[in-house]
Amino acid sequence: MLRTLLFYFLFFLWSVIIILLALPLSLISADRIHSCAILWGRTCLLFAGLKLQVNGAENIPATGPAIYVSNHQSNFDIPILYAGLPIQFRWMAKQELFRVPFFGLAMKRCGYIAIDRSDRHKALHSLNLAAQKIKAGTSVVIFPEGTRTPDGKVQEFKKGALLIAAKAEVPVIPVAINGSYQVQPKGQWAVGSGPLTLTIFPPLATRNLKVSEVGQLTRKVHDQIAGTLEGETQHAV
Repeated sequence: MLRTLLFYFLFFLWSVIIILLALPLSLISADRIHSCAILWGRTCLLFAGLKLQVNGAENIPATGPAIYVSNHQSNFDIPILYAGLPIQFRWMAKQELFRVPFFGLAMKRCGYIAIDRSDRHKALHSLNLAAQKIKAGTSVVIFPEGTRTPDGKVQEFKKGALLIAAKAEVPVIPVAINGSYQVQPKGQWAVGSGPLTLTIFPPLATRNLKVSEVGQLTRKVHDQIAGTLEGETQHAV
């Protein structure tokens, strides 16, 4: 209990400091904000007493944008990805988050991409804008499950992430997060302990990918991530 309370105290204090620091830095460069976010992510894991092991960092392309597709186990996934991906990237996030005071402003200035899911037409327009921005050189991270898993298993992936990749003609890089569900399952506020693993897979090409093939590639990425988590769990047992 004391450990959890100490984490939240440090987490909220540190988050406010980073946001206040990020806003003036955004006037210089959005990349400076991301550098602050990397520091924020690594420090949050340190506050929680968690250690992260990164596998497959050599699979990150040396140049050019890509779409990183990750499973979503808990609230710790965001600091995990900041701490584990040594690159400049932006998030794709629901429109509602951009309305949060200060936090939303920092997201806008950092260049995060808003997705309006209020109706099909607006969602499609958001996907097209996202594809244009990515094609212009912005790497992004997407949680295709849409929300955190309720049971630790990888839920069904929505096709939007791969559809954007096909439109932008950039590679898709599957990313598997393992261990964060055990640290903090959905609906639980207490912070547990345990090892964290971030596995980065080789890029999958999407150039000339047909719309009819998006579903098949989405299932492939899902099964690759889910299979890795099952293998790590069996190995741990």
